[in-house]
Amino acid sequence: MAKQSKISPPASPSLVEHVGLCVRKMGAQSVLTSQAIAQIFEMHTTDLEVLDLIFLQKQVTAGQLAEATGLSTGSVTALIDRLAKAGYVERTACAQDRRRVLVSVCPGAIEPIKLAYMNMKRRMSALWSNYSASELELVCDFLTRSTALQVECVATIRTDNAVDRSTRKAPRKR
Repeated sequence: MAKQSKISPPASPSLVEHVGLCVRKMGAQSVLTSQAIAQIFEMHTTDLEVLDLIFLQKQVTAGQLAEATGLSTGSVTALIDRLAKAGYVERTACAQDRRRVLVSVCPGAIEPIKLAYMNMKRRMSALWSNYSASELELVCDFLTRSTALQVECVATIRTDNAVDRSTRKAPRKR
């Protein structure tokens, strides 16, 4: 006799909304955490986050960073200059195309930053260890797909809102 697959009912709109609020809270806390760590190392939060992007990608071009961040190429160049001057990253010529420059994290340079995150990393690992492998796989799927969708949405937001910023000022209190 064949097993009948059990199909779960769709999530209620209120549960979906609750997940959205939880993700927003986590995102906001992530920004605040980055600000706290960046302040310790006398860095701008954007510099710290871009340093993490470079670390995660191993090697990137300035163009890839501009695309990922939405910063102008000039701003990305200035950011890379700051990170290089502080000793966090290095530039190397691309072996396949000598005109392209690759940016990578200098070995050992981010160890003090890793150390600043260590207590939180340990505590998060302990928390996550309370979940089963299948639950963690589901969480990873959720986070991976949500992040990819967020990247797509940010690209759309940038394209759709590429207008004169002076027309979008916040209303003044009277």
